[in-house]
Amino acid sequence: MAQEEDIKYFVRVSNTDLDGTKRVLTALTGIKGVGRHTASIIAKQADVNEGELMGRLKDEDVERLRNVVEAYSQKVPFWMVNRPKDLYTGESRHLFGTDVITTQDEDVNLMRKIRSYKGIRHETGQKVRGQRTKSTGRTGATVGVKRKKE
Repeated sequence: MAQEEDIKYFVRVSNTDLDGTKRVLTALTGIKGVGRHTASIIAKQADVNEGELMGRLKDEDVERLRNVVEAYSQKVPFWMVNRPKDLYTGESRHLFGTDVITTQDEDVNLMRKIRSYKGIRHETGQKVRGQRTKSTGRTGATVGVKRKKE
């Protein structure tokens, strides 16, 4: 019973509360911008056991995880980051947390502003990536097929 009591149910990393009852690899994917592969790399660079429960890690291990997450884009090749060439700065960055959402919104707004094809599709609420729209993606009153009147 003493084993369950020493677990931390929330571990704070990169402005995100991670579930302490999950394994390190799974818990790290709770950070927006971190998938399974990135989580594995972060755990290896921080020298933390991937199979250990997040809430049972020592404070030093959690601190190492925080440091690795902050310095992630400098420690991996440019093709492993989620923003390889930033539009404004030109450097490769890896975005975490709310930065992912705000940057994506800024990119969409820029496309709308310059009136690119994708920006116009975003504005009108249509499919953006070349999907077919004849039979799918219908919303509103266009759903369904009208019968011929006899």
